[in-house]
Amino acid sequence: MNAQEPAPTRQGPSTPEELLTVPQVMARLQLGRSAVYDLLRSGQLASITLGRARRIPARALTDFIRVRLEQEAA
Repeated sequence: MNAQEPAPTRQGPSTPEELLTVPQVMARLQLGRSAVYDLLRSGQLASITLGRARRIPARALTDFIRVRLEQEAA
């Protein structure tokens, strides 16, 4: 590996996944708080709970958008 070359970045077992807050998801989807919580409650958008905090894995948001786009295209 060259010293000027950036280290490869990939999601693997030793790399933690980015976790998003509800406000971050609200901003990315341009939805309100209630709408995001409805998606979480219905299971359309996966999340984890850490104590009292709800976090959405970035991969779950990407998967949600991909599924919605596929449904729209069908």
